[in-house]
Amino acid sequence: MLTEYGFWDIFSGLFGVFVFIAYLVVLFTIIADLFRDTELSGWAKAIWLIFLVFVPFITALVYVIARGKQLAARQRERASIANEYIDDRGGVSAYNPNDEIAKAQGLLRDGTISQAEYDRIQADTYSQ
Repeated sequence: MLTEYGFWDIFSGLFGVFVFIAYLVVLFTIIADLFRDTELSGWAKAIWLIFLVFVPFITALVYVIARGKQLAARQRERASIANEYIDDRGGVSAYNPNDEIAKAQGLLRDGTISQAEYDRIQADTYSQ
């Protein structure tokens, strides 16, 4: 196989694939940011998308230059929200309604809360 293709042919092919995948990541990041942006009107989002379809490279470059700071701020905000759900042990703390009910039963058994409060906690837990 190396006799048919030289080192630089293989290297340039791999580099081209890398650049293409990096461009797709940027493109999908821009599209996701457009849909998550609440300050941008629907028409502005549609215009950005139309330009991304017809002139993708230049539009992506303009978007990153013009709206890059807002994009980074929104990503930091989403990351901080996601970090709120990670507990101290480094794992993801999943919400388990059965644990909440068990805690409430223990409080009811100890006399810390009344039966009405327990019923309210149980209703709130299962309504989520």
